[in-house]
Amino acid sequence: MMLHAQYMPGQPGAPSLVFLHGFSGDCREWQSVGEQFHGCSRLYIDLPGHGGSTAIPVGGFADVIRLLRATLISYNILKFWLVGYSLGGRVAMMVACQGIPGLCGLVVEGGHPGLQNEQARAERRLSDGRWAERFRREPLTEVFHDWYQQPVFASLTAQQRQALTVLRSQNNGETLAAMLEATSLAAQPDLREALNALVFPFYYLCGERDSKFRALAQEVAATCHVIRNAGHNAHRENPAGVVDSLAQILRL
Repeated sequence: MMLHAQYMPGQPGAPSLVFLHGFSGDCREWQSVGEQFHGCSRLYIDLPGHGGSTAIPVGGFADVIRLLRATLISYNILKFWLVGYSLGGRVAMMVACQGIPGLCGLVVEGGHPGLQNEQARAERRLSDGRWAERFRREPLTEVFHDWYQQPVFASLTAQQRQALTVLRSQNNGETLAAMLEATSLAAQPDLREALNALVFPFYYLCGERDSKFRALAQEVAATCHVIRNAGHNAHRENPAGVVDSLAQILRL
């Protein structure tokens, strides 16, 4: 089994760019950024429970990583950079730390490297469980209205919150809930030590108004790019700034 994805071919010999979206996003999320790098092949993946991969069930990170590996093989992607946002960034970090053939570099935007104690994990497990229950039972417009009131999204305007609520409410609540539980931050190990031992380039992008993840970026051995005029979802709030950073990183 493989994940649904959209593939855009580039120049032969150049490394591919593999894009992983955040929770409740889909393969379209990164395209406005990725299409600026038409010299590279681009693979925009739908994570399980999302978009064209809605019906693909997973029990945890191991299943997601196995599906990602199979998807890369199916597209004959042998040399690539992983670019992931939030949930997609956490998946990318997990893959990078476990090792995967052909990975040239890692770019994470607003991805958490992992909680550091059991109390924090227990609290997160309870919180994600409550959200999952709401995704299963309540209208998605109501759930996402509250979702975007969380402190991490404080930099969004009312108009941006409304637009995201409408967009994300097109999802399937049951499969979102299942993916939220399967890939909860509570289920992710603390990756700091493994990330600091990576032997390939590791870059971290965060919005200048995203104070939580700017602080987390200092805890890993990554080169940090701060995206101006942006909060947690920097590639949506300032796509040109993210394109500029990626161009510097990839030297394109």
